[in-house]
Amino acid sequence: MDVVGFASPGVAMNRTQSSLTLAIIAVATLSAACATVARADPPGSGPSGGGMMGSGTSGGMMRGGMTGMDMGQMMGAMMANAPGPRVEEADAEALGNVTPTGGTIDQATNRITFQTADVRLAVLSSPDSGPDMTFRIAGLADPTVVVPQGAIVTVQFVQADKDTSHGWLLTAAKPPFSSMPMMDTWAAFAGSSATPLGDPTADGMHTETVSFTASAAGQYTYLCPVMDHAQQGMYGTLIVQ
Repeated sequence: MDVVGFASPGVAMNRTQSSLTLAIIAVATLSAACATVARADPPGSGPSGGGMMGSGTSGGMMRGGMTGMDMGQMMGAMMANAPGPRVEEADAEALGNVTPTGGTIDQATNRITFQTADVRLAVLSSPDSGPDMTFRIAGLADPTVVVPQGAIVTVQFVQADKDTSHGWLLTAAKPPFSSMPMMDTWAAFAGSSATPLGDPTADGMHTETVSFTASAAGQYTYLCPVMDHAQQGMYGTLIVQ
């Protein structure tokens, strides 16, 4: 089965998704900060004591709401109904296990090698059928992907995790990574990133297709830019040679 039927969202839709993502990241960051303050605030120690906000100066709603969720879970829930292209779960599962056209798979070394100038990959984030905090590519978890220098690489990223947002970023940075790579880690090539997307719903799984030219030889890292995910091991290697 070839990787075909990649979604091709227009520029306007990509800009809408990017703006929405940035806004939600800001809200999630603020919520996480408030939750941290709430946990550090002893019950009844603030001037408000109890009431609408609950015990302390900053508890209540935050304690009962988002304090039990990490940023990825907050973002996934907030963006679950965002606009944009989607794929059905069964189709996504098929995409995550298909052997890409022109790719040679070596399961023993967890490696996919391309000799073609046109490279097309489907990348699923943490599908139910695979290990958590990994990318599924051609049935492998976080494989090393090797492409020729100058190849045009098209990635269909599918957010398959049911309760946590993920994105995809190709960078020249190497581990160890910071807790917030979306704030301090940059794309290796123009177009080599897919924004974090929301949780799947009954309408399907969110997907974004990106394309870039692997113009410079070297070893790169693809990772999830959502807070703490790369630190938890959600990354792999892409080699341009």
